[in-house]
Amino acid sequence: MKKKKENNFPLMLRYMKGNVRWFVLALLFSVLSTVCNSATPQIISVTIDSILGSEQYTLPAVLAQFTTLEALRANAARTLLIAAGAIVGIAAIGGIGSFVTRTTTALGSEGFVKGLRDALYSHIQRLPYSWHVKNQTGDIIQRCTSDVEVIRNFFTNQLLEVIRIVFMIVYYLCIMFSMNWTIALISAVFIPIVVLYSMIFYSKINVRFRAADEAEGVLSTAVQENLTGVRVVRAFGRERWEVDRFNEKNRRFSNLWVELGKLMSVYWALGDLITGLQIMAVIAVGAGFAATGRISLGTLLAFISYNSALTWPIRSLGRTLSEMSKSGVSIDRVAYILKAEEEKILPNAETPPMNRDIEFKDVTFSYEGQKPVLNHLSFTIPAGKTFAILGGTGSGKSTIAALLDRLYDLKPGEGSISIGGVDIREIRQDYLRGNIGLVLQEPYLFSRSIGENIAITHPGSGLNGIKKATSIACVDEAIDTFSDGYDTIVGERGVTLSGGQKQRVAIARMLMQEAPVMIFDDSLSAVDAETDAKIREALGQRMSDSTVILISHRITTLMQADQILVLKDGELSEIGTHAELISHPGIYRDIYDIQMAAADRELLEDTDEAVKGGAAE
Repeated sequence: MKKKKENNFPLMLRYMKGNVRWFVLALLFSVLSTVCNSATPQIISVTIDSILGSEQYTLPAVLAQFTTLEALRANAARTLLIAAGAIVGIAAIGGIGSFVTRTTTALGSEGFVKGLRDALYSHIQRLPYSWHVKNQTGDIIQRCTSDVEVIRNFFTNQLLEVIRIVFMIVYYLCIMFSMNWTIALISAVFIPIVVLYSMIFYSKINVRFRAADEAEGVLSTAVQENLTGVRVVRAFGRERWEVDRFNEKNRRFSNLWVELGKLMSVYWALGDLITGLQIMAVIAVGAGFAATGRISLGTLLAFISYNSALTWPIRSLGRTLSEMSKSGVSIDRVAYILKAEEEKILPNAETPPMNRDIEFKDVTFSYEGQKPVLNHLSFTIPAGKTFAILGGTGSGKSTIAALLDRLYDLKPGEGSISIGGVDIREIRQDYLRGNIGLVLQEPYLFSRSIGENIAITHPGSGLNGIKKATSIACVDEAIDTFSDGYDTIVGERGVTLSGGQKQRVAIARMLMQEAPVMIFDDSLSAVDAETDAKIREALGQRMSDSTVILISHRITTLMQADQILVLKDGELSEIGTHAELISHPGIYRDIYDIQMAAADRELLEDTDEAVKGGAAE
């Protein structure tokens, strides 16, 4: 059975709260402007027929208190000036109405869209990491920008415009039918034809618009990839190939818009023909009626004015109704984010001391739709010790770090992870993550200065604190060589720094957090053995009270740890000290023998002695 589509319209109405008054005012003043505009043809009609002509006319009660029709006819010149003044006055009131309409619409529109954007951004911040993994960043951004703009246009422009146009059509037709039902009927017959023609055309052309939009997205992606991967393009001499690739996509994009231009030309040409026929029919019949005396000349001019005033709104009504159909898709796309379940926060979540033993007990975990990454894994990380994890690709090393930081939560029956005997699922998320420092193999740096990137985990910290962290991370000397030092702006994703420099800046950023638990997820892979040893030595001396978890493929990074865990296919294969693990056959000793040739062992011994000697001095 097909699932019934959920109505997300009421969800969007929540964000209209506090702004409804602006839209009500916009609607009222829009009606005022329409009524004022409708009065001008009537003034012209009365002036021609009853002031300059001999038609009888009953003056409004307000005007009859001050003058008579005969007095107005007696001084036609003055009356014409009064009529002109009345038209100007009414136009001024209508202009004020339009001004207030646009102003209040803008106030309501910006208030609505600001509230919606704030809600989206705040909600996204509280969504679980697993949600972000399943959804592409570009798609999320498009939902929060383009789709929000479509929704804004629907609620604040299209909806009000449809109401205004419908009121205008009904109001003008009522006036026209009161003047002469035959001519009014001729004008009214063309209205559904024009509206339906516009709706059908735009429903067909929307497919072409979507194709053009997608082509623009492909073109933008090509540019973004080229600029982000500029190092690869230059390194492999792919400039010509990239230019040809861009030209091909740009040609397709241009051709799509040329085709759209041709279709739009057909639409406007046929639309002009239909509206031209409507105007011609009204003028022809009206002129015949005026010639035979069935209507006056002033009435004919009024009909022509009303009919002309309706021409553009009627054509735009069909287009607006068609465009409104797209808003449903955008509302559903934005509602998808707003309805995503946030991370569950327990009302009485605990904030226990974090410098305690960490215990993984019978942990089994699998990513959605995949086989288990960890299988009944149990081990304990002693507080204040250095704990190392070694394993092949896909063995679950990074998953351990992600689970400890609660980027993913264990489901019931998948075991438990505790700190000091407290299950981490009962610890407040922000407290837990604030006390666990995490450095990834591919660290992300913001397009800000180096100093700002480092201090982001400890806002307001001074330069001395930043320098202390960079000294431990062995990146201070590299920063000092930059012309702007710590004020050097890091390129997008840290492109202006080497891989090793990015990793060390990320380590310094984590050290500013002063967390009792620090995780290095293969974050020393891009530094040389000597720098690796210096960083570990500095960490051992200055962060001796912290629990350090080292995840790496490099034996030299792990061998000084107090305990080493070896994983194989998500299961515990071996655990012990370096000396214990190389004393018997196993995965650890096999890797050690592969990585550590005789020359490498001598280099390692020399490096360790140099580091220790420097520390002693």
